[in-house]
Amino acid sequence: MKLFLVAGEASGDARGAELMRALQELHGGALEFHGLGGPQMNALSQGNIRDWTDRAGVIGFIDVIKNYGYFRREFAAALEAIERLQPDAVLFIDYPGFNLRLAAAIKQRGLSPKVIYYISPQVWAWHRSRIPKMAKTIDLMLCLFPFEKPLYEQSGLRTEFVGHPMLDSLKAKRIAEPREENLVALLPGSRKREVKKIFPTMLATAALLHQRKPELRFAAAASSEKMRGLMQEVLDQYPGVPCEISLRNAYDLMQRAAVGMVASGTATLEASYFRLPFALVYRVAWLTYEIGRRVIRVPFIGMANILAGREVIREFIQGAAQPAALADYLQGLLEKPAARAELIAGTDGAIATLGEGGAAKRAAEAVLAELACYLPPRRQDAKF
Repeated sequence: MKLFLVAGEASGDARGAELMRALQELHGGALEFHGLGGPQMNALSQGNIRDWTDRAGVIGFIDVIKNYGYFRREFAAALEAIERLQPDAVLFIDYPGFNLRLAAAIKQRGLSPKVIYYISPQVWAWHRSRIPKMAKTIDLMLCLFPFEKPLYEQSGLRTEFVGHPMLDSLKAKRIAEPREENLVALLPGSRKREVKKIFPTMLATAALLHQRKPELRFAAAASSEKMRGLMQEVLDQYPGVPCEISLRNAYDLMQRAAVGMVASGTATLEASYFRLPFALVYRVAWLTYEIGRRVIRVPFIGMANILAGREVIREFIQGAAQPAALADYLQGLLEKPAARAELIAGTDGAIATLGEGGAAKRAAEAVLAELACYLPPRRQDAKF
């Protein structure tokens, strides 16, 4: 069996690798993996999945425009490879700006692989009118959040709720150490643009907090050596802030820190899972923000807040992401155990809606069932 996968960011690479392992365990026969992804997917495919995440993992309208020529070439190459390889299925993993267009192009070319989308794109937040179009180009949608299934099925798009793979990957990362009451976590994201826009705001907030409470210490997590170097350059502009920058230890910080600041994205759901009391912080280029503000149709950007249906985690977005306001809020969390307990109770409730684990296996079962080479066991409890 031949499968073509496309993921464009570090989180998609991790989810893609989990799905590939589950497919190998369930299928029992020979599987060929091809496509675009990251280092984990590359390693599992004997190099047939090319690692392009360093270049592909851009954020915002401006960065996409700057790299338009590159994405156009990669798009054409991916479509040519699918036509040449004739895979049994194309598995798209998140990354909607590229993947939704490629799904449509596959159908327009009259190509015959099954088109399966894993980690459904959040078009319900910014472009619900695209869902009926997606129903014409995607054979099966595998979604992570329970509220997504009825939204997609209204347009005739067959959808399975498989649960969130984060629950499995993070369970193994739990530590038993107590929180350090004077430690504040700074998690500005994994992309260069995020670090440049968000980390200075976090450090300016840290400077104010340190003035008010000199006993506080700060720690930041970098996603790579390159990002650590960039973050160190920013930190050098705040010599009075006692901040340590470590490599790939975000999960550790989420569990050891008393409070934190977290950039909007997957990390906010991870921090919620690890019960970190935190403020959500996000800043992007002015034009990107103005475009987004006009198209986003949900009241929150933090997934825990969307799942909870209310602002469990305080969101500091764009102009509202001011150091003084952030410092006041975090100081309140540090000094008020009841406020921390209330936040954690809210995020616990949001995480509980995601099921109990096993998402990658359920996704693999759905993929193989769609290809008529696997019959999943009947489940008595649809809530997992």
